[in-house]
Amino acid sequence: MTPTPRLKGAWTVKVLTLFPEVFPGVLGASLTGKALQQGLWALDPVDLRTFGSGKHRKVDDTPAGGGAGLVMRPDVLGRALRMAGSGTPQDPARWPRLYLSPRGKPFTQADAQRFARAEGMTLLCGRFEGVDQRVIDHFGLEEISIGDFVLTGGEIAAQALIDATVRLIPNVLGNEASTEEESFSDGLLEHPQYTKPAIWEGCEIPEVLLSGHHGKVAEWRRDEAEALTRARRPDLWEAYQARKPKP
Repeated sequence: MTPTPRLKGAWTVKVLTLFPEVFPGVLGASLTGKALQQGLWALDPVDLRTFGSGKHRKVDDTPAGGGAGLVMRPDVLGRALRMAGSGTPQDPARWPRLYLSPRGKPFTQADAQRFARAEGMTLLCGRFEGVDQRVIDHFGLEEISIGDFVLTGGEIAAQALIDATVRLIPNVLGNEASTEEESFSDGLLEHPQYTKPAIWEGCEIPEVLLSGHHGKVAEWRRDEAEALTRARRPDLWEAYQARKPKP
């Protein structure tokens, strides 16, 4: 990774991984990449292999109790986490420490907002059959999942989580209002979007969006968001209904 400028106090993410060369990856493109170059946020990939044991830098071993696969060693991960400044208890609101894991709590927009309010965070990318449970317990790592599926490692999940978080940092997108109407920001899926030309393949933009009546546009968007959420995500719809003031 090519060093980038870092503004004083910039939000920083430290990524502990066996594959530091895959960062920044897609994070180096578009608005997140521009913000990275400008120093609005900072990325610090940490190569776990450098903390490995022996001349071969071994980072894993067979599971205790038997079974297939390999488990990442606690001594190796412990050294890496301490080097990354995660060796002592700290306020998780100030600096979350996360382990990307399919058994973790599902990652949400509220989590991204919480992480963006912090000073930065440390992400541990697992491989093989996962990491020794003692590491999770000792360092108080928060386990986070990006979905009910299994990846070969945590790097893709880490990039997704970082992207969702970084875009909420002030000045990264350049239009703070754009994040207020997105899916999940108020518990609903986002309404349909349209742009020019007004007629395409015989399909027209809904007339209300061309009316110039902001109140009617807002009402249409809210109705569409509610209809989509009710049809596609009954779990979100139920939670949204529960939060609405009772008449």
